[in-house]
Formats: sequence, C-alpha cells, structure tokens
Amino acid sequence: MNERFEKLLKGIPQSTPPIWFMRQAGRYHAHYQGLRKKHSFEELCKTPELAAEVACGPMTDFDYDIAILFSDILFPLELLGLKLSYKPGPTFENYLSEQHINLKVGDNEVEEKLNFQTKALDLTRKSLENNKSLVGFVGGPWTVLSYGMNMKNEHLIKIDRQDSVIEKLLYDIMFPILRKNIQMQIDQGADLVYIFDTNSIQLEKEYFLGTYMEKMKSDLFLEFRKKVAYFSKNKKFYEQNIEHLNSYELAGVVYPDNQGFIDFLKYEKSFFVQGNFSPESMRKEHSEYLSDYQHFVSRMLQLSKNDRKGWLCSLSHGVLPKTPEKNVRHFVREIRDTFS
Repeated sequence: MNERFEKLLKGIPQSTPPIWFMRQAGRYHAHYQGLRKKHSFEELCKTPELAAEVACGPMTDFDYDIAILFSDILFPLELLGLKLSYKPGPTFENYLSEQHINLKVGDNEVEEKLNFQTKALDLTRKSLENNKSLVGFVGGPWTVLSYGMNMKNEHLIKIDRQDSVIEKLLYDIMFPILRKNIQMQIDQGADLVYIFDTNSIQLEKEYFLGTYMEKMKSDLFLEFRKKVAYFSKNKKFYEQNIEHLNSYELAGVVYPDNQGFIDFLKYEKSFFVQGNFSPESMRKEHSEYLSDYQHFVSRMLQLSKNDRKGWLCSLSHGVLPKTPEKNVRHFVREIRDTFS
C-alpha cells in the first residue's frame, strides 16, 4: 500500500497528502485515447488485460499515489436483463419496471457476471509498483437504479411510500447486488471501495437523510466498516453534524463543492476528506490554471499540518475531457514539492 494513503486511512497527520483523481484514466489522457482507437469502451472494461492497462497508464505518466479499477457503475444492471451499450454514452434497450420486482439474483451469479472486474483488479495490482495503492468502486444504489429506470435526468424524485415498486427494486435487488460487488472487490485486494452516488441529489431531503441513508448505513457502511468511501452531489449529506457522519464508519468522503471544504476538513472526524481543486480550473489554459492553482494552494497552506489531517488531495469531481496533461503533471509535482 502507498505509505501516504496508509497514513491517511489511519488518521496520522502528514505533510504530503496522497493524490489521485476520479476519471484519471479517461478521455483527457493520450494513453487512453490511443487504446480507444483500437477498442470499444466496453472492450476496455470487460477485457481484464486491457482494463489493467488503462488503469496503469496514468500511474506511469502522472505518478498518482492510487490507481482505481477501470470499469463502469452500470454493469450490474446487466444482471437484471437490461441490454446496455455505449454510443458513446450508456444506452439501454429496455428499463426496469414492476415486472422486475420479483427477480432473484444470487451471489454466485453476481460473482460470475462481474468476474471481469475482479480479474482486472488482480492484473492491475500485479502491474503496479509496491508503493502504489489500488481502490475499487461501485455506483450508489440509487444512482444505478435511476439509470436502470430511465430517471437519471429527473430533477427531484419524491418516492411515494404507498408505491412499493421503486423501493422493492432499490432495497431488495440493487442493495444486495452492490453489497456483493463491494465484497468481491475487497476480497480481491482493493484497499477500499468507493460508492459513487452522484444521482442521490435527486432524492428529497427527508427521504435521503432518513430512509435511504439509514439503509446505506446498515447494509453497506457498517457492513464494510472503514473499507468504503462515499461520494454524493447531495449537499445535505455533508451538512449533517459531524457526530452523525462519524457514526457511518466510512473510510472517507469525496467533498463535491468548492464552498465549505476548508471548514469541513478541519472537523474532528474519523474519515478522510477528498478534494477539492476544481475540474473546471484544471481544464483551463495553463496560465489561467496556474492562477487558480496558486489560490488553491495558498488556502491550503493556511492550515496547520494537524488541520490538514485526513486530506486526500484531488478534484471535487472527475477529470474533464480536454484537460491539458501539462496541468495535471504540474499539479501532482507541485503539490508534493509544496507540501513536503
């Protein structure tokens, strides 16, 4: 395991934070672009040798501390009979509905259908240097379901407790599949597994913080204590009091906004906080990027080493297409030089 990442997970203050970016193996990177000219996105994900090559490319080029499984959050939906293709974004021929509520997907089927992920993790780990870490990921149950029910573009969803279709699909089907998926990745050696729950922003506050997050806590967070990290665009999650957030027993959270990051990082927390340079700033022309970078660093330098405890240096979301590689190289190098 990467030493900086190990200290982060143990809550040990350190001068230099570990660095990795969501979507660090992606369209901004020439290595990935070269592979995409030869292979479809699905081939890259489902061919373990190629998935490992994609995951390791940015580790070689940018020297991140942490590699992440190269895959997609939507593949579990194929276990439910949904026909998924990428053109280039995800497209479904059919969607989940009431007729799917009695489907039974056993653990053995999850293992069999998603074994390309565990094989990719194994090959990625073997390709990495010993001083690098490896993490896995799944989609959040609501986020995956929102795609599966063709609701991903809806702004706000109010779940009627009298209509049990959504809840049956969510709690009886999606949760068990993703719980098994997380277990598979941990068993294969992932140092931890991220739960990317972007679309949970669709859920109204009371339902999100009450029913949904309590189920997340009991079935996923506490099931894998200190082995999962959580990301949501729903700011209500991060506005909970710190004692309640600590009770989730998460390894970490990804902070999704530029506002409030410093104060959140300084809390007496039992988890790491990932962020929080802007992906939009990273994509700017180099001179403009440098201005934003200097502002970001000046704010972080105002914090003591102890205040920066639990900081995983990253972006507030994934690397955007057309982000200059020059900016990424500068960021990784200069963060390490500045906070050394």
